[in-house]
Amino acid sequence: QVQLQESGPGLVKPSQTLSLTCTASGGSITDNQYVGMWIRQSPGKGLEWIGYITRSGDTYIAPSFKSRISISRDIAKSQIFLQLSAVTPEDTAQYYCTRALRSDGTVDAWGQGTQVTVSS
Repeated sequence: QVQLQESGPGLVKPSQTLSLTCTASGGSITDNQYVGMWIRQSPGKGLEWIGYITRSGDTYIAPSFKSRISISRDIAKSQIFLQLSAVTPEDTAQYYCTRALRSDGTVDAWGQGTQVTVSS
């Protein structure tokens, strides 16, 4: 069973770039069957899909983030990365790394999540 672990700063200042890393163990996060996906949940809100990356490096980003998001991966290290630029307090959220089936987007593994607070 694959395990996912997010890491990154807990506090980011407004206008800065947030960088998160997700490391998989016990399996791959991206391969022919799976994509690595980022999801977040802001206080008092539901889950918000951010985007995903395939093994080949193709990325699909939610339109609301498209101008600010970069998702990348390191296959050798079984890692995916998220960079969110020009953060505002509205980007304060619990950020989750997940693995999903490429065929239908069904998530089969979640990281525990990492809390990110945007504040000066």
